[in-house]
Amino acid sequence: MILAADVGGTKTLLALCEAGERSRIVVRFERRYENDAHGGFTPLLEQFLAESARALGGAPAIAAAGFAVAGPVAGGRARLTNREWEIDGARLAARLGVPRAVVVNDFAATALGIEALAAEEFVTLQAGEPVARAPRVVVGAGTGFGVAHLFWDGTRYREVPGEGGHAGFAPADREQAALWDSIFAEKGRVEVEDVVSGPGLERIRAFVAEGGPPAGHLLRAPEVAAGALAGTDYASVRALDLFIAAYGAVAGDLALGVLARGGVFVAGGIAARILPRLRAPGFLEAFNAKGRFAPVARRMPVHVVASERVALFGAAIAAHRHPSSGE
Repeated sequence: MILAADVGGTKTLLALCEAGERSRIVVRFERRYENDAHGGFTPLLEQFLAESARALGGAPAIAAAGFAVAGPVAGGRARLTNREWEIDGARLAARLGVPRAVVVNDFAATALGIEALAAEEFVTLQAGEPVARAPRVVVGAGTGFGVAHLFWDGTRYREVPGEGGHAGFAPADREQAALWDSIFAEKGRVEVEDVVSGPGLERIRAFVAEGGPPAGHLLRAPEVAAGALAGTDYASVRALDLFIAAYGAVAGDLALGVLARGGVFVAGGIAARILPRLRAPGFLEAFNAKGRFAPVARRMPVHVVASERVALFGAAIAAHRHPSSGE
C-alpha cells in the first residue's frame, strides 16, 4: 500500500492506494481536508490514518509514502509557499515507520500524474499536431500558479519542476497594462501568480470594479467565478474574461519556451471550475497570439485536466518509483 498526499495552500488530498501496470493507480481509501481546520500537516495526517484504519478494519502496512507539496523542494523537505507548513520526508518516514517517503513539488507530481489518468479525464481545447515524446508543459492556477515540464529521457518522461509562477507578468494589451500598473503601485514587482491565481482573480475583480487596488473586502475567487458563470455580476464577468486572457497568454509563452508539441496540460482547481469559459475562444486566442510564431502555437495540443486527483496520483507514482526516502 502507498500513502499519497497532495498538500496545497488551501486543501489537502490524502489516499491509500496501490500502483498497477502502466502507472495506473487504484485508490483504496481517500479523504479531502480543508487546511484551515488543522494546525499543521502532521495532525491532519494522523486524523487521516485513524479514519482509514476504522474504514479498512485496521491499519494497513504502508510500503512507501509520497507527498506532493505546493512549494519548492530541497533535501527531501518542502515548505508550502502560501502556508507556514513544512513537510520533511525523512521525519515523516520515521514517524510513520515507513521504509521510504518522497517529497516532490506539487506540479512535478501533477506532471507525473498525467500518465495515470484516463482519456476521459482530459478536455481538449486544441487538438494541435502532437509529436510523440516531444516536451510537455503542465500549468495550473490555484492558490498560486504552478509550472512543471516533462522531457523524454529515451525511456519515459522525466518531470522538471519550476517556479514559473514567480516569473514577471507581461501585459498583453492596454487593460492588462493598467492592471499591471495597479498591482505595481500596490506591491512592486508583478509576478504571474499576482494575476493568474485565485488571489489574482480576486485582485482583478477589485480592479475592474474600482479601477485600482482594493481598499476593503474582496470577493473570494469562487464567488467571482460563480458570478461570472451565472452572468449575475458584470464586474465578475469582465474580471474572468481578463483573467482567462492572461492565463492563456502565460500558458502560450511557457509552451513556446520549450516547443511543447507533446501537449500543454492546464490543471489546478480553477480550471475545472471555469471549464465552460475556458472552452470559449478567449483562452485559445490569447494562447495562440504569438505574432509570427502563432502557427507554431496552434500546432501545440492544449488539454484541461478534469481530475482533481492528478497530483495525488503523481505523488503515488513518485513514491513507487523512488528507491529511498527523502528523494
